[in-house]
Parts: sequence; C-alpha cells; structure tokens
Amino acid sequence: MARSRGGPGVDRAARPPGGRVAFVVSDEQRRARLALRHGLARGLADVHEAVRALVVLHGTDASGPYVAAWARVPGFATSDLDAALFERRTLVRQHAMRGTLWVTDLDLLPALVASPGARVAGAARRRLVRELELDGGFGDTEAWLDDVTAQVVAHLGDGRCRTAAELRDEVPEAGRRFSSAPGTKFGQVMPVTVRLLTYLCASGVVVRGENRGGWTTSRPTWTLDTTWLGAPVPALDAGAAHTELVRRWLYAFGPGTERDVTWWLGSTLTAVRRSFAELGAVPVGLEGTDATGWLLPDDLEPVEPPEPWVALLPGLDPTTMGWAERDWYLGPYASEVVDSVGNAGPTIWVDGRVVGAWAATTGVVETALLEDLDPRAQDAVDTQVRRLEEWLAGGGLAPTFPSPLFGGRRTRPVTGSPSGVSARTGRRS
Repeated sequence: MARSRGGPGVDRAARPPGGRVAFVVSDEQRRARLALRHGLARGLADVHEAVRALVVLHGTDASGPYVAAWARVPGFATSDLDAALFERRTLVRQHAMRGTLWVTDLDLLPALVASPGARVAGAARRRLVRELELDGGFGDTEAWLDDVTAQVVAHLGDGRCRTAAELRDEVPEAGRRFSSAPGTKFGQVMPVTVRLLTYLCASGVVVRGENRGGWTTSRPTWTLDTTWLGAPVPALDAGAAHTELVRRWLYAFGPGTERDVTWWLGSTLTAVRRSFAELGAVPVGLEGTDATGWLLPDDLEPVEPPEPWVALLPGLDPTTMGWAERDWYLGPYASEVVDSVGNAGPTIWVDGRVVGAWAATTGVVETALLEDLDPRAQDAVDTQVRRLEEWLAGGGLAPTFPSPLFGGRRTRPVTGSPSGVSARTGRRS
C-alpha cells in the first residue's frame, strides 16, 4: 500500500466503494493507537490515568481492575487502587454499559448514570416488576417496589455501609424471595435485594462502598451516593451524556464502527449516529474490510508506531473487550481466548495482536501460546510472566471467564492449533 504524506498506516488515496470515507486506516495504525492510548507500549503515571485512558476499567472480576492497572502503571500496588476506591473515593465502581460493573472516575460518573445507567436502571426495574407480577405474591408490584426502595434508601441514610445480606436482615421486605426468569433454564428463587441494588446503583442513588473480600474477592457493601461521595451524583442531560461517552470512546478506541460503539455502550444505532453527527465524526475506511470506521475530527493524523511491546492483560480487560469486531487483533484465535458469548479471558499480546492466553490460579503463571514467537518477543513475554508472578507473590487469580485454553467455555473444541500454527503451554516457576 502506498503511503501518503499523512504518515505511516494511512492511505489517503484508497476509498472503499462509494467514496464515503476520508481515507483508509491500516491495521498497523490501529494497533499503534491501541498501544499508545491504552498505556501498553509506554507506562502511565498512575491508576487514575489508566482509568481515563480506557474510559473505564472493567470491574466484573474483583481482581480485574487491579491487574489491568498493573499491566499499565509501572510500580503499581494494589493499595494504590484501594486508596482511590475506598479512602480518597476518587474512583467508584458503577453499573453502567450493558449492565456491567465498571471502575470510573468521578468526572465521568454523571454521564454514566445519565445515559447507560438510566437505560440499565429502567430495564432492571421493568424486569423486576414483570417477574414480581408473574410470581403473584407482591400485590400491586409497582407500589410495593416503590415502598421497599424507600425503605432501603432510608435505612442506608445512617451512613453505614452494609452488605446485601445485612440489608436483607434489616429490611425484611427487601429480603423477600421471588421466582426469577420463571419457565426458563435460568429460573431460580432469589431475594429481591439482588435486583434492587443493581437498579439503585445504575440509577446513581446507591453506590458500592468498602469491599470486605480483599482485592481478589468481591464482597461489596452498599451505601448512599451522598454518604460515600459527599453529594448526590450531578444530573446531566441524557443525550449530552451519551455523546460525551461516544467522544471518549472514539479517542481511546477509534477508529471503530457503528456496531463497535453501539455494542460497547449498550446503546442504539439511532443514538450512536446522533452522537456521531453532534461530534462531527469523520468516516474512514478500515484495512481489509468493507466496514466504515469513525474518528473524531481533531484526531485524524496518524500516530507514530511505538517500539515493540508485549502485555499480559486480565480477563475482560477493556482493551480486549473494547470492540465488537475483533478480527484485526484476534485474527484466527478468537475461539481460543474468547468464550461462546464473547467474554475474553486473560490474554497475551505482542505488538497489538493477541497471540495466546495465561492463567495464574495458584500464583504460578501458565502461558499458552498460539504461534511461535521470535526470540525478542518470547524473552519479553517471559519477562512479563516473571513480573506478574513477583507481583502476585504466591496469590492466585480466578477470573469469572477463564480463557477457553484454560478450561473456559469454548465455541469449538481446542484439539490442536490453527493450521500452520504451533501451540504450547509452559509453566513458569
């Protein structure tokens, strides 16, 4: 591909059919952006910079944000994130996009609550009301839910953090059990508290307080936003909040497709297109595809490729989970490192591509490589393995979604390697 004066990785003469795009962005350029903006080729200053670089950190696994920060912040210690979450309270865990738990800074929290949080809260409430109605034991379900919500909020008003179990004991109505997802294979009897707290957290009324399980185990407590943060979460216009999140995603992850942004935000195509128009987003081609990607209008210049790099990223890392369309960095290995519903386990990255997986259930880091690496890359992977083991200091990690190579759910059996590729698993001690 001929290079233009715009720099490496950009072909300003190339156009997909129809000529809609300004230029074509190469996979090489996309990987360079990922490496630099996600703090993988060059370290970031602290955990706050890591959170901002990725918009938010994925928080489903208790250990996930800690390992994600370790991979990006030289000298990071678990106490650094603990202090930000529980002492200074400059970061907070929040239910937002797709109902997922994230770690965000306070600057972005209002946007998370106003846009994806409001969608998640609305869906959570409607689902709970519907299931309570099917259960049949709650009378006027809307009125009952309003009453028990008021009881929980009033109970938390004393400023003390409580676990869900403690709330069930102290607010008996919130501990009542109902039949969830009746008539399906996912059906179970569960306390109302589980769904109620998700609804209240996504709404920004209740936040997660101290974690009583340590950095590798989730035992959250709950309290009011006014208690934990010192003030209510400021209200924002939902449309403006949505556009702000799209803006941040485009800078951190762009170029990306409409599908990428819609999926990541748990939004709608109409809303994403509206935000693109408000931002003046510029359509670009993506190498090797007919898809259209998008960039911010002040972010069109290519970035210089970084020095060679490797990284060990945790399961559900924001980088691995940042796009719906992942061929440009997963290549033929999607089924080896991502489960059947799209959740990525811990991954090994070399120069912007996933080349394997890792596990550390006992504190010893095992690796499974899906291709032969050159000596430089292999030495760098080995160095990262040693670093991680030293940091874990004998402690183990148990991700919710381990890589299929290490026992996670697979889209197809892993009986060998892709054609022409060798796989090996090595235990480091």
